[in-house]
Amino acid sequence: MKRIITISREFASGGRTIGKEIAKILNYKYYDREIIDMTAKNSGFSPEFIEKNEQNISSSWLYNLLLGSGYSTTLRGVSGGQPTLPLADQVFNAQRKVILNIAEIEHCVIVGRCADFILRTSEKIKKEELLNVFIYADMDFKKNRAVNELDIPEKNAEHVINQINKYRANHYNIFTESTWGSRENYDLLINSALLGTSGTAKLIASLAQ
Repeated sequence: MKRIITISREFASGGRTIGKEIAKILNYKYYDREIIDMTAKNSGFSPEFIEKNEQNISSSWLYNLLLGSGYSTTLRGVSGGQPTLPLADQVFNAQRKVILNIAEIEHCVIVGRCADFILRTSEKIKKEELLNVFIYADMDFKKNRAVNELDIPEKNAEHVINQINKYRANHYNIFTESTWGSRENYDLLINSALLGTSGTAKLIASLAQ
């Protein structure tokens, strides 16, 4: 029995919907945006700051890193002006602690935020209790969902999908030093267009059991 399921997903592939349905089928706790509020409470960063920067800040961080810039800040104005971790690292580490705390005590489904990497590399989590899933889909399926369920204008849909997936890949690749969507990082990769979101959720829940 897998008591922890992580869902990594391409934008508009239905990963969030699938994660919610899996949690409902298995009667597990569901965590996605809830992690933002929990991280804010524990870290002192505002939820708005975390939500705005948890993915796109990594692109700025990488850009400055390549230029040789420090891109760091003093924490709460202390340390005598000495640089501390970059803001991107601070946000990631705060979310990592929240994800580990959740996984240690809950039967849960966790969506995004490098949870697959965080949990599979933790000595506190038993690997036999963890199922890491990556959900993808063909572009037509994603565009249809983006337009009809996410209210993205059709003319912009493909561009938005590609940009968000680029941000997600950058974030994952930087903080895990691994490759987002690469098969060796997951137990299961599945095309949600094959069975639809409901059928995909039922299949993953069945595998978890």
